[in-house]
Amino acid sequence: MKIKDVISALECFAPLPLQCDYDNAGLQVGLTEAEVSGVLLCLDITEAIVLEAEKKGCNMIVSHHPLIFRKLRQVTDADYVQRSVMMAIQKGITIVSMHTNLDAAEGGVNYMIARKLGAIDVQLFDAHEVNGVKGGEGVMATLAEPLSAQQLIEKVKEAFGAERIMANELLERPICKVAICGGAGSDVLGNALRHGADAFITGEMSYHMFFGLEQQLQLLVFGHYETEQFTPQLLKEIITERCPEVRCEITEINTNPIKYY
Repeated sequence: MKIKDVISALECFAPLPLQCDYDNAGLQVGLTEAEVSGVLLCLDITEAIVLEAEKKGCNMIVSHHPLIFRKLRQVTDADYVQRSVMMAIQKGITIVSMHTNLDAAEGGVNYMIARKLGAIDVQLFDAHEVNGVKGGEGVMATLAEPLSAQQLIEKVKEAFGAERIMANELLERPICKVAICGGAGSDVLGNALRHGADAFITGEMSYHMFFGLEQQLQLLVFGHYETEQFTPQLLKEIITERCPEVRCEITEINTNPIKYY
């Protein structure tokens, strides 16, 4: 199987037109006609990831976050992005990223978060269809059983290994409906409120958005990496189902740049 066949399988699951206007998902670096020797799956691309791919005999890396997100004006050794690009080319490793298209796709990143919470009846907000695939910005899910705010906090900590959770005033009613957006979820807060969510779970939220939600919505924010850390597992499931002969390896490297002290 060729690298281009794996890319096609991924894009059938999460078509590139589902990505946000600002995004740069899809093929990042390399050639696609080569036979795939193995795929390394990760959240972020760093030099260490490229070296791990080489060590594991993988000539393809599929990440969630794009390596090339902003326009490159040069390719030198000035920063890790440029160095990673050069290293991948030198080692014949193709890099592909499935970012906001995978966030938006039905069965995508937000569904994985809901699954880790044991939530059911997951529905896209404002669903639309692209190439036969439904997409939407964020999802609403129902918890398997109603939980208090404190119980939900403990559940999130356990499910995602979250060291700290930022929250507004704790809700005094049981939480049943949970809105979910992996990564940075500021744009989905309005959907959560309009659709009557009891809680909104996301990775990042600005300070001022915590105001004015008292007893209306429980906001739980616990880290960009933490919400999306299981995306490589999702990518493996997609490739294994659609390209069963392709060997997939999930990175052993934690690329989270944020440390808690």
